[in-house]
Amino acid sequence: MITAATVCGVSTLVKFALRVVVLAVIIYVVTQLVSGITVIGNPDGTFGETGTFLWVALLFAVVNSIVGPVVRLFSLPFVVLTLGLFLLVVNAALLGITAAISDRLEVDGFWTAVVGGFLIAVFSWIAELLLPLRVRAD
Repeated sequence: MITAATVCGVSTLVKFALRVVVLAVIIYVVTQLVSGITVIGNPDGTFGETGTFLWVALLFAVVNSIVGPVVRLFSLPFVVLTLGLFLLVVNAALLGITAAISDRLEVDGFWTAVVGGFLIAVFSWIAELLLPLRVRAD
């Protein structure tokens, strides 16, 4: 028997999967724009190099959803003092954490991470405007 909760759960899972695919495309674009951010593809993997970008996007999504709120909460005084500019440092830290977890993502330095985090945030914002894929409880 299919219930409303089952349909809602499938819809949430599909939205999350689409969000990861969009994030993988964004990460690919950022690696093309920023020379210090590299994704080391695995052509022998199940999905080839595309699978590597999907894996890095999934890791970044998990880090951003689990570690992100904690880091943003602890950095709230700095965010207020800098009128939100400290969020660039938070995004850079989340990208750096993802690079530390994965052996497939390399970020060369702090400023590279700041630029990469900024571009990922901007492109994600634009993608959210075009494709409302935010996963939230209805």
